[in-house]
Amino acid sequence: MFELWTEAVRSIEPLVKPAHRDLWLRPIECVAMDEGHIRLRAPNRYNKEWFEDNFLPSILKDLETRTQRTFSVEFELSPETVVETPEETSGPGPRAPLPERPAGAPVPPPDLVNRYTFDRFVVGPTNSFAHTAAKMVAEAPASRWNPLFIHGGVGLGKTHLLHAIGHEIHRQHPDWRVTFATGEKFVTEFIGSLMNQKRSSAGNSMEEFRTRYRTAPDVLLVDDIQFLSNKDSSQDEFFHTFNALHYAHKQIVLASDKLPAELPGVEDRLRSRFTWGLIAEVETPDLGTRVAILKRKAEIEKVDLSDEAALYIAAHVNTNVRELEGALSHLAARASFQNQPITMELVHAVLAKLVAVAPSGLTVEIIQRDVAAYFDVKLHDLKGPRRHRVVAHPRMVAMYLTRKLTNMSYPEIGSRFGGKDHSTVISAVRKIERLCAEDPAVRSVVATIESRLRQP
Repeated sequence: MFELWTEAVRSIEPLVKPAHRDLWLRPIECVAMDEGHIRLRAPNRYNKEWFEDNFLPSILKDLETRTQRTFSVEFELSPETVVETPEETSGPGPRAPLPERPAGAPVPPPDLVNRYTFDRFVVGPTNSFAHTAAKMVAEAPASRWNPLFIHGGVGLGKTHLLHAIGHEIHRQHPDWRVTFATGEKFVTEFIGSLMNQKRSSAGNSMEEFRTRYRTAPDVLLVDDIQFLSNKDSSQDEFFHTFNALHYAHKQIVLASDKLPAELPGVEDRLRSRFTWGLIAEVETPDLGTRVAILKRKAEIEKVDLSDEAALYIAAHVNTNVRELEGALSHLAARASFQNQPITMELVHAVLAKLVAVAPSGLTVEIIQRDVAAYFDVKLHDLKGPRRHRVVAHPRMVAMYLTRKLTNMSYPEIGSRFGGKDHSTVISAVRKIERLCAEDPAVRSVVATIESRLRQP
């Protein structure tokens, strides 16, 4: 009977991402299978819940097809708890025990945004993996995945998860020191401390900086880590900060708009360390999740929003969560100023302006310039005949965005890219559309550039 279970699991493995396969599928153990009853063992409740929601229905369907019978399933949790630290196969050597703090809990971390908590994060198919990973790290810091590296496009919820981790750890361990910083803040404070060190005879500025980031934190949360790109001295400082915290068994959580391997101008030794733990992606929310986000936001803000209005907004604002919530805030403010309820007529009027305003004044020249800057290619190469992939891929992205964000026809776009034939433009647009659907990295890049272009 166990062979049946193994075969059913293998039947879905090709459909599962490798990272999900290793973390959520294979840790589930079949301990008994008798007649129509299956007993499974999960290492913790998160694995159990993820497995039940994402894999169990497909496995049971395969089993029922093979045996022509239905099955009931019972779960048990492994006696080993997730807080016990397993041996690691990579990363630094001996670990120090988690620090003991004296009595007297400090005030909540001042840099954490109060509203960014787990209970306010709307979970959907495109962010559930990152949400689950974040909760597991928050409940058992530095016990398994260190660092946790969250990546995704602009305004999709990375910062929210980062703050939520900090809030949850502080709730469970109020005597722990949770330090939050952006990549820009880390760099700015480092440079400032370095300059003060050179000017001051006391010479303690760098010592204070290193205490703040290397010694003091039990948990370090860094948003927009991509800001370290091409800043050699700051990267060197963060490298040693990372090592000090990791060796001391302190939790590190990083957020970025790109995967570690795709971060430009970042040293290989840092990229390697970013992959020591777990990488989780936050993708653009689907329609159902966007509706749920709007309804949740409306509930929190005490805005009376009908299902019809929420669906209409979600269908027309589909770039990221930030713009979605901004549209609701704009609508609520308009209704309040006019002292009227949110009717569909008002929704249509407000959304017509918002959607039209986003790409207002956008030209092919602006798109070409921004795409060239993002990919670090020369503008004349982007518009020229070069076919090398270094230039060809950015060119296709620029064509795709021009078609999406302007009213230019395919022949018009081709003429602005070195006289390309309209069929070449059509091919480029379709290829980027396909890559956005299939490749999260491409989707994240395109969404990031589009978001920047839409900003006023």
